[in-house]
Amino acid sequence: MRLDFTALGAAEAYRWLTATVTPRPIAWVSTRSAEGVDNLAPFSFFQVVCDAPPTLMLSISLRDDGSRKDTLRNAERSGELVIQLVSKAQAEAMNASSAMLPHDASEFVQAGIAGVPAERVAALRVVGAPVAYECRVADIMPYPAGRPRHHLVFAEVLMAHVDDAVLADPRHVAPALLDLVGRLGGSLYATTRDTFSMTRPR
Repeated sequence: MRLDFTALGAAEAYRWLTATVTPRPIAWVSTRSAEGVDNLAPFSFFQVVCDAPPTLMLSISLRDDGSRKDTLRNAERSGELVIQLVSKAQAEAMNASSAMLPHDASEFVQAGIAGVPAERVAALRVVGAPVAYECRVADIMPYPAGRPRHHLVFAEVLMAHVDDAVLADPRHVAPALLDLVGRLGGSLYATTRDTFSMTRPR
């Protein structure tokens, strides 16, 4: 099969990309609005982009009506966010937080997700998340130029909270204990429990 992406509509391109670029890690992002509403939403267009400075990137699409999602609006205003990784134990809660709510409603409240104050930023941190990164917004880039449909958010990591329960020792995480979920195509997810090792050639 050959796919001419220049001839595909956005929905069809999305379907093929998300079905083949897998598994994708999930950024479970908490932010706070100007009115003090704590927002929480998952994004699977997410990755590490560099280590100096330590920076994560997520892509946030516009809504179908062209408006900005709460996460983007809040991050633009405050310059702060917390990015949590999602364990299998919290997969259902993460999914519940993806519901589209009014701007003045909190996913923490609606989905019954416990949060605690972060240390370096104003947004809440999800209780029980295996890893949580407190971040400041380094840059936000509309993409593509001219008529953007997405915004690339570059988030510099200020502090990380790593649950002691996922550590093999003080310097190493045990993937089986971390037990993260990743996004596949459609409504499918995968876990990080099934691993193997290879030695990189010199």
